[in-house]
Amino acid sequence: MAEHLTKETFIEKIFDYTTEKEWNYKGERPAIIDFYADCCQPCKMVAPIIEELSEEYKGLVDVYKIDTEDQQELAGVFGIRSIPSLLFIPVGAQPQMAAGAIPKEGFLNAFEDIFGIKK
Repeated sequence: MAEHLTKETFIEKIFDYTTEKEWNYKGERPAIIDFYADCCQPCKMVAPIIEELSEEYKGLVDVYKIDTEDQQELAGVFGIRSIPSLLFIPVGAQPQMAAGAIPKEGFLNAFEDIFGIKK
C-alpha cells in the first residue's frame, strides 16, 4: 500500500529541502510520489493504479502519496500547479515530474525508462 507522506516523513525518507540545496535522495530504491487531492476526479482515477503498482513492485519501487491540501508546503516546494502530479525518483539521478492522469501503461514505461525496471 502506498505510504502517505507529511513534511516530516518527506524530509526523513526522501529529501531534506530545509537544509540541502542540491537534490539528494535518501531512499535505497527508486520511488514515485503521487501529489493528489481528495476532491480531484483525475486523482481518483490514478489512485487504484498507484495501489496496484505499490503491490506489484513491492521491494523494487517505493510508492508514496502526498495530499496537496493537507501538505501545502510540500506542494509549494515542488511547484505543483495541477494534480495529479507524479514525481519519479530514480536512485542517483534527478527526479522527473509528470502531470495528469497517467494510464498504467504510462507508469510501466516510466519505470522502465527512468528506473530501468522491466517486469
